[in-house]
Parts: sequence; structure tokens; C-alpha cells
Amino acid sequence: MVESLTITPFEKKIEAPLTKQKITVLQINLGRRCNLACSHCHVEASPKRTEELSPEVCQQLIELIARFPQIQTVDLTGGAPEMNYGFKPIAEAARKAGMDVIVRSNLTIFFEPGFEDLPEYFAKNKLKIVASLPCYLEDNVDKQRGRGVYRASIAAIEKLNQLGYGKKPNLTLDLVYNPTVPNKEENFSLTPNQVELERDYKKFLKEKFDIEFNHLFTITNLPIGRTKQYLEYKHLYYPYLKFLESNYNSSTVPNLMCRNQLSIDYLGNVYDCDFNQMENLPATTLNAKKLTVAKLLEIENLDSIEEVKTAAYCYGCTAGSGSSCGGSLV
Repeated sequence: MVESLTITPFEKKIEAPLTKQKITVLQINLGRRCNLACSHCHVEASPKRTEELSPEVCQQLIELIARFPQIQTVDLTGGAPEMNYGFKPIAEAARKAGMDVIVRSNLTIFFEPGFEDLPEYFAKNKLKIVASLPCYLEDNVDKQRGRGVYRASIAAIEKLNQLGYGKKPNLTLDLVYNPTVPNKEENFSLTPNQVELERDYKKFLKEKFDIEFNHLFTITNLPIGRTKQYLEYKHLYYPYLKFLESNYNSSTVPNLMCRNQLSIDYLGNVYDCDFNQMENLPATTLNAKKLTVAKLLEIENLDSIEEVKTAAYCYGCTAGSGSSCGGSLV
């Protein structure tokens, strides 16, 4: 516990409350079901997990999407979002309402029985794909995500390219880089320059596989979920937090994703971001009332949260160039 005292509370570092802005993004974690069990997964998803959206919460979310046109983007995540209840009905409701829909896909799901139609479904509904490919080299990817995942991911991208993803303006395919979880202090590092790394990815993947994508997002490993467990096992949890704090960049704060989004879990509870969701730090109104999707429908207001709940792991989003679900912030 002594070590924890060396970390400056995040709210003191920013010197002012982190206020919410107008909500334009609804990120929904549909459940923990996944065909993979990646070592860096902050959701701790796996094929053994069974938690997923209920029909009741699914219907509430569809109603929320229909009622609030201020939502510009519905961001579907998991687990493998495609495996969890409500994926297609929510995606279709959002597209019908004229909203962008992001699917955070692991790509390998395309080759699981019963999911072979997903690439065509994505293209038909013009869903934006954000896919994890934590490195452009096979060995690094398989170490993080499991043997054979790299080859399956490449095959999936080839399929998406054939359908026009990464090539046609309305079929967006973005990839996500995240660094290897460090096993000693000398290996602590921030994400590389996003623009330069995107150039490297595109060059390598085009030359080696003749595949294309739109953008690369660099995302920092936050010390929660499996990453936190591993860091604690290696006695690196507090040193890593201190490393992130030492690289705090105040210019990232205005662009933090938690400021204009709501994160919803499969039970219908509301959080400021996916990381707070995983750490069970719920969003509250000014009078400390916890929010649910049902409550948002009742009060007919998406903007009832005044301040974002913060914790030490917020340094992961504000270190260096910053980190968000859409990559670097500055």
C-alpha cells in the first residue's frame, strides 16, 4: 500500500474537475463471450465466459438510439461483439437512425461456425470495422492473441478488401496497435508515433499480402483486467502507473473520449468509459445517483452527468500522445 501513495491522484494532476461534454457516442459492451482469450484483454473475455446482453436491455438500447438523435456513433464491443445477444438488432437500429456503427472485431470470428456471413453483413450495412492487429509481424501478434491468430486476421482482411473495405469511401477498416505488456521496468514504453507506425503497417501489409486498410490507432495498455493481473504478478503495477504518470501530457485532456461518450455494460449500467466499466466505477448524476439505460429513458436526458469519474489508470489515456478508442489524442 505504501507504493500506491507515490501515485498522484489523477484529479489533483488535472487541477480541475473533468467535465462531461454533449454526449455523441454510445459505446455498448454486449458481453464477455469471445472466441479468443488475449493476454492483454482488459475485459477478460474468453470462450468460457457466458455473460451477455439480455433481451430487456437490448430493447431499451434500441429505444434509446431511436429517441436521441444527438448520438452520432454507436460503438459495439465485447468480448467479440458479434457473438453476443443483440448485436445485429442494435447495429440495424443505429443504421436506420442514420448513425455510424463501429464494430470492434477480432477478425478471427469470421471463421467460427455460424459467423461466416459477417463480412458480407458488415458491408451490406456499411458498418465501420475497428480490428485488433497489435503488430504487423506474425510472432508478436500470436504471442499476445494466440497461435494462428495473425494468419486468420490476414485472411479476414483479405476477405474484407475483396468486399471493398479499406478501398471504398463508405467501407472503413481501421486497425489497432497496442504494445506488448512489459515484463520488466526497462521495457516500459509509450505507443510509437501513430502517423509513422501507420505508414510502416501499410507498407509492410501491402508488400507482403497486398492488403489495405484506412487508419491505424495506437492504444496504450491500461493497467486493468488481465494486464493489471500480469503487472501485479510481476510486481510492476505501481511502477507502471508511475511511468504513465511521469509521461502525463495535459494537452490530451480536452480530447479524452470519456468526455463525450457513455459506456453501457450488458446489464444496462452506465459508465463514463469502457475502462471505468471494467473497474466497476459507475457514472453518477450530480446528486450521486447511479445511471442505467432505463433511467436515461425515464429522465429523457443523455447529458445529466456533470463530471467524469477518474482513477489512477486515467494516466494511461493521458500519457505521451494520449490514448483512446480512436487512437492517439494529440
